[in-house]
Amino acid sequence: MAFSADHWALAFGVLGNIVSFIVFLSPLPTFHTIYKKKTAEGYQSIPYVIALFSSMLWIYYAFLKTNVTLLITINSFGIFIETIYVGLYLFYAPKKARVQTGKMLLLTVVGGFGAIVLVTQFLFKGVVRGQVVGWICLIFALSVFVAPLGIVRKVIKTKSVEYMPLLLSVFLTLSAVMWFFYGLLLKDINIAAPNILGFIFGVLQIVLYVIYSKKEKAILKEQKLPEIQKPEVIVRDENTNDNKKFPELTQEQIIDIVRLGLMICKDKVHVATCPHGTKCEAKVDENTPKLQTVDA
Repeated sequence: MAFSADHWALAFGVLGNIVSFIVFLSPLPTFHTIYKKKTAEGYQSIPYVIALFSSMLWIYYAFLKTNVTLLITINSFGIFIETIYVGLYLFYAPKKARVQTGKMLLLTVVGGFGAIVLVTQFLFKGVVRGQVVGWICLIFALSVFVAPLGIVRKVIKTKSVEYMPLLLSVFLTLSAVMWFFYGLLLKDINIAAPNILGFIFGVLQIVLYVIYSKKEKAILKEQKLPEIQKPEVIVRDENTNDNKKFPELTQEQIIDIVRLGLMICKDKVHVATCPHGTKCEAKVDENTPKLQTVDA
């Protein structure tokens, strides 16, 4: 049995839900690091605030349409998890970042979303209302993909990928592919169009991660201090021929040395004879020490 466009749309919608579910969970390692460090310094809250706002808009758009139920399921989870992320960021962020995040929440989630709902409900009706909300969703969907460009700029400036999670970039790219085909099969340009840009930005982030992670490894390798070598301890056997300070002497050489020694002693020491066989003293030169008396 051949699959119709609706069947393929359902298949890509389900896959889009699965991948988007992973996308929403991909920042977990980042927040685990924040929890361990007890600070969110160096991280940005913009992607999470924009993602929260975008999920709220897509649910509103899904309620105005009849064939995009799968948008409701995944974006309901998105609102739940993004709210947790923003809450954790506010808890661990420095005072300045906390104030900026609070202002952004008031501007987008409270003021922005509230204004969109009020304006579209009172000024537009029927299909036109859905189209207007769809175009608004398209714009803010692009903002979701553009938001990580702040991190990309930081990566290029610092030449470090510490604050750009690779998992988020990979799954955003996969999610863009799934939702593009979902929107294309449903002939909904508001769903398909932003995911083209999402795919491009996702690939860009992955490429940058590969380039700068290699550079980081190369720099760390160059800066690695050489290991301190322990002084070599050589144990030598004094009885071996390799460590003899003097070469072996022949018997004739030993005799010559002894004779030389006797000649030196003869010049220095004169032993007196004892005619009576009693004790006698050795006569020594002034330069030599006195000898003790010995029994003949």
